[in-house]
Amino acid sequence: MTNTTTHKTDVVIIGAGPVGLFAVFELGLVDLKCHLIDILPVVGGQCAELYPQKPIYDIPAFPSITGQELTDNLMEQIKPFDPVFHLGQMAIGVEKIGTDENGVDIWQVKTDIGTVIECKCIVISAGGGSFVPKKPPIQGIEEYEGKSVFYSVRDMEKFRNKKIVVAGGGDSALDWANNLAPISKSLTLVHRRDDFRGHPASVNEMRDKVSKDEMSLEIAQIKGLNGKNGNLESILLKHKEKGEYEIPCDMLLPFYGLTMTLGPVKDFGCELHKDTLIKVDTEKFETSIPQIFSIGDINYYSGKLKLILSGFHESALMAQKAFSYCNPDKKLLFQYTTSSSSLQKKLNVK
Repeated sequence: MTNTTTHKTDVVIIGAGPVGLFAVFELGLVDLKCHLIDILPVVGGQCAELYPQKPIYDIPAFPSITGQELTDNLMEQIKPFDPVFHLGQMAIGVEKIGTDENGVDIWQVKTDIGTVIECKCIVISAGGGSFVPKKPPIQGIEEYEGKSVFYSVRDMEKFRNKKIVVAGGGDSALDWANNLAPISKSLTLVHRRDDFRGHPASVNEMRDKVSKDEMSLEIAQIKGLNGKNGNLESILLKHKEKGEYEIPCDMLLPFYGLTMTLGPVKDFGCELHKDTLIKVDTEKFETSIPQIFSIGDINYYSGKLKLILSGFHESALMAQKAFSYCNPDKKLLFQYTTSSSSLQKKLNVK
């Protein structure tokens, strides 16, 4: 869900990985509504993006569970609380915009595509930081970014009837090459070697399309871009035997993977540890700024272990304090889901 209107909620969670998702559950138990922001186009963070099929062995009660299975289970668990997701965008700023009738600060969170959310608490759960695309080392590429060079696909129609070049050898490159080929004027997949890291089914689909002339495959490296005013006309390729040659191109999609950076979170004003992690207390996992919390791998405290289960624990304590900010006139009654009929009602337990 994304638009330019101002949304209002109790808590904004920055990061929709496993810890951010579990925070929705803990906050939901105390009747707090959440919006989540993540730069990735899907939920699950590192688990979904980097190792969806890789087994994880230290999740309590699961001797083995894949990253995708863990993500799917968490999504099922938080379904009763109707969280709102703003995916494919980055939180770029937070600002205190006033106070409510109880003197509690109201915060505004903005993203890089114009989403604005007002809330009383912010939870930074961005794992090791924000995932940002690895850019190819091509001189002058910045001139074309946002016009004819894109690192993600948010609107497929933008690429209809275009001469598209997709670069990379992983799942993202293969999936988008396969998906965009039917609507393109032409599509060429460029990879430095004839060996792909993506799912075998995606590789087979790509090779089938190539055999039917539905797309082209170039085993080469991109050496340069040609165009005017940010609009591509062709790209320069280099092959160890063929040498350098050009192919026509209107749109370039480089999918060379993701790297993590603290990103705009670094400028939110929270006290940092070694300039890369956010300092928190161990009572409520609040940062140096009241009403802003940090949970998961992005936070720091003495004895911190970067484990998903540690983030789950931090989520539970964070939710207790967030409740007091959002409901300063109410006392929170601690309850167990095993015995509380009111909690079971919230969870749609029959």
